[in-house]
Amino acid sequence: MSVFYERFDRHDAGEGVKGRSTHYCPGCGHGLVHKYLADAVEDLGIQNRTVAISPVGCAVFLYYYVDAGNVQAAHGRAPAVALGEKLAHPSSIVISYQGDGDLASIGLAEILQAAQLGIPITVIFVNNAIYGMTGGQMAPTTLMGQRTTTSPEGRGRTMGAPLRMAELIAQLEGPVYVERVALYDNKQRVKAQRAIKKAIGLQVENRGFAMVEVLSECPLHLGLTPAEAERWVKERMLPVFPLGVKKDATATREIWPAWKTPIVDPAVVHAVIGGAAERVQRFCTRFPRELWGRDIALKLAGAGGDGAQTAAMIIARAAINEGFDATHIPSYGPESRGGTSYADVRVAEEEVLSPAAPRPHVLLAFNAPSLAKFGPLVADNGIAIYDSTVAPDPPRLAANVIGVPVPATAIATGLGRVTVKNIVALGALAGATRLFPTDTFLTAIRQALRDKPALLELNEQAFALGAKAVAATH
Repeated sequence: MSVFYERFDRHDAGEGVKGRSTHYCPGCGHGLVHKYLADAVEDLGIQNRTVAISPVGCAVFLYYYVDAGNVQAAHGRAPAVALGEKLAHPSSIVISYQGDGDLASIGLAEILQAAQLGIPITVIFVNNAIYGMTGGQMAPTTLMGQRTTTSPEGRGRTMGAPLRMAELIAQLEGPVYVERVALYDNKQRVKAQRAIKKAIGLQVENRGFAMVEVLSECPLHLGLTPAEAERWVKERMLPVFPLGVKKDATATREIWPAWKTPIVDPAVVHAVIGGAAERVQRFCTRFPRELWGRDIALKLAGAGGDGAQTAAMIIARAAINEGFDATHIPSYGPESRGGTSYADVRVAEEEVLSPAAPRPHVLLAFNAPSLAKFGPLVADNGIAIYDSTVAPDPPRLAANVIGVPVPATAIATGLGRVTVKNIVALGALAGATRLFPTDTFLTAIRQALRDKPALLELNEQAFALGAKAVAATH
C-alpha cells in the first residue's frame, strides 16, 4: 500500500476531484514535502514503524495524506511529543513535521533542547518566511523589509533579523545531520527528496537527531503566482538562507545505544508514585451530591510550609479511593517564599471537567492573607474554614458563606508538633463538610504516612482534634 494516500478523505469522503486534491493553496510547498516524506518511508520499508507528529499550522492535516501513525501536538511542542514517542517506543521512526512559526517561534525552546539531546528523531522544518495559516503574521524567518500583517511597513531593525534555524541547530553538539534545501526548480526538488530520505534513514540506522529545513513557497501571503513565488524564494530567500549541508557527522557519530523502555507494570508504577497496589476499603455509600452537586471544588491556601499541598493530595487520594474522580493542581511560584500558596482540588462523582477551582465550594485557609484573598471567591452556600490562631480577625464573608474558625496552629502546638496543623485543619474540613466518612480520610492519611509509621498516631490524633473543634462550635 502506498504511504502517500491516493485518495484524501478530508473532502467529501475522498470522492471526485476534491478527493484527489490537498487543502493547500496552489503553489504551496507542503504537498511536495508530504510526498517526499511518504516516498522515503515507503522506500525504507518502515511504514508500520513510522509515527508522524503533526504541528499546528498549515500542515495540521498531515494525517490526511500520509498513511502512518500520527500524533497531533500542541503548537511548538512537536519535538517534545516526538521525544516522548521515541523514548517510549525506541523501534519507532518518529518524524516531527513543523513550520517556521511552530518551530522557530512558539517551539524554539523545544527544538533546541531536542536537538542538543541528540536522540534519534527526524525533524522536517518547512520555512516559508510567514505565519501561513493564522493570517500572514511576521514569523521569526520573515525577511528584512518583508511586509506582513504584523509588519505592514516591512520587518525593521527593531524587530530583529531573521533566524537561521539550520545554522543554529547545526552548531549544537547533539545533531548528526542538518541540511537546508529548496523547492523552486526540479534540481532543488531532487536534492530535497534525497535530504529528507537521508534524514529519515539516519534514524533507521539509529545514528541520531537529523533536521532538514525546506525553503517553501507561500504564494497566497506573498501575493504572487506560484511561478513568481518560486522566483521570490530563489532571489530573496537564498541570500538570507543559503542552501546546503550545515552539519554531517555521520562518519564519526556512533550508533545510539539501546535505552530502557518505560515500565508499565502496575506494581512497579504504584511503588514509584506512592499509590496503593492493594484494593482499598470503601466507606462511602454514594457521592455527597447533596452538598454542592456532582462536582465539588475545594481550595486550600496558606504560606509555604503550611502543608496545604499535602492536605490537598490527601483529599484527592481519599476521593479516588472511594471510586470517584479527583484532581489536585498545586500553585507555588513566588508564594513558596512566604506569600500565599494554594492548591485546587476537584472531586467529581464521574469526571472532573476542569481542575481549577476559581469559585470553591470549600476554602481551607491556613493564614490571614489566604483568607482575605480567597474568602470573597467562595461560592454561594459554601464554607470558609480558617486557622483562627493566626487569623483572629477574619474579613467579612458573603452572607450566604459559612465561616468556620478552627485554632489549628494552637491545637498542633499543644500536640508538640506545629507541622501537623494541616491535618488538624483537614479534620476540621471533614467535620464541617461531611464530605467523606472519617475512615475515608484516615485511610488516605495512613497511605500518605506509609513510610513514616511513627508519625501515624500523632496525625490521627491531630485529625480527631480538628474534627472535635468544629463539632464544639456547631
